[in-house]
Amino acid sequence: MITATNSPRFLIIQTAFIGDVILATALLEQIHAAYPDARLDVLVRKGNEGLLANHPFLNDVLIWHKKGTKYRDLWRLLRTVRAQKYSAILNLQRYGTMGLLTTLSGAKYTLGFDKNPFSRFFTHRVRHRFEPGVHEVDRNKELLNVLEINGDIPGRQPLPHQSVVRPKLYPSSADYDAIRNYQSQPYVCMAPMSVWFTKQYPAERWVELIQALPKQLTVYLLGAPTDTAACEAIRTAAERNETTVNLAGKLSLLQSAALQQGAVMNYVNDSAPLHLCSAMNAPTTAIFCSTVPEFGFGPLADGSRVVQTPEQLDCKPCNLHGRKACPLGHFRCAWGIQVDELAKLTL
Repeated sequence: MITATNSPRFLIIQTAFIGDVILATALLEQIHAAYPDARLDVLVRKGNEGLLANHPFLNDVLIWHKKGTKYRDLWRLLRTVRAQKYSAILNLQRYGTMGLLTTLSGAKYTLGFDKNPFSRFFTHRVRHRFEPGVHEVDRNKELLNVLEINGDIPGRQPLPHQSVVRPKLYPSSADYDAIRNYQSQPYVCMAPMSVWFTKQYPAERWVELIQALPKQLTVYLLGAPTDTAACEAIRTAAERNETTVNLAGKLSLLQSAALQQGAVMNYVNDSAPLHLCSAMNAPTTAIFCSTVPEFGFGPLADGSRVVQTPEQLDCKPCNLHGRKACPLGHFRCAWGIQVDELAKLTL
């Protein structure tokens, strides 16, 4: 297979969402451990490239302008990829567009999951499986196993959750400087929003959680610019104006990650902020409403826990990604999660 003397060139393709890109960074740690001199490139969709700023192992970040010019930009990317003459392309996407690019890339080894419609044309394809105890980083690592890359780093013990190496992000000194003023007192971070409604702990319960926490703790609400109004409504309703701060839309992803790293606790839904915590090894309370950690997207920080409703529900999980509304109308998977359980700051 690939040998270190070949000065190999790798491309990792992950053009899905923010959380998926974060989890894919575990591959960068693993490949670099096996091939310190290898060239490592990543292909992401436009908007996610900021996550990989300052990454010490990355040579280049290729960007797919998926919106508006999706297919025209695909051919631009294909010309770029073919010109690089990659030793191996690891395609983490299960959809056809990136499968076609992988197939036509000209790379010596093309690897991906069997759910990709073009996987029959890859040099190697791996079964994609959702099984208890198999995290997304474990699934991705199976592509490296094909290339006989073990991924273990000498002197480092295997992490919990059967994962060898967790994802990792690298905020810059400027990112840390940007959040330093928020760290004068002990604080917790909360990221109450998600793209999917059924992944979101109800706003009323976030208010109750803020009110249940010790008054000496500052609460920072994190989110995207589109989350600003919802976070402000939670802050206002909590009536802790002096110690609750709405930072939604004010921090970059790497600045948010830096802030989470120093928190007493981070409260997150099954969404991208959870994976930011994993990448920073930050204390994590992961709230799972309609989804379950058995899908492989649970927390990976050393200090982390999952909180779900104790009620056994036949309807949970209702699907893999979450929904825009509870199909049964009761949303018991969320309302059944007790605030008192969440408010415990010890893991």
